[in-house]
Amino acid sequence: MVQHAAEEPLGRFLTIADAAEVLAVGVEDVSDLVLSGELPALRVGDRGPWRIERTQLEAFIEVRYESARREVVWNEGEFANVIEFSGARQPGPRAVD
Repeated sequence: MVQHAAEEPLGRFLTIADAAEVLAVGVEDVSDLVLSGELPALRVGDRGPWRIERTQLEAFIEVRYESARREVVWNEGEFANVIEFSGARQPGPRAVD
């Protein structure tokens, strides 16, 4: 991450590269998240660089953690395979009567 001369972390706003480093992903991945609206960001000027507020990045991370937690709980739950119990048809070949 970019550091100030006194080794203090960058302030309120992060660049896309800074956010990519925090998330341990590529710059293009973060850019895609910004352009899709999943990760809120603002543009400095009409065509300037994107900036991501540190609190928005932290909120994004928390939402992702919660989403992953819910998915794990759902998959471990008693009704994880609801489609199987619902009688809905699975895609694929049909049984011949």
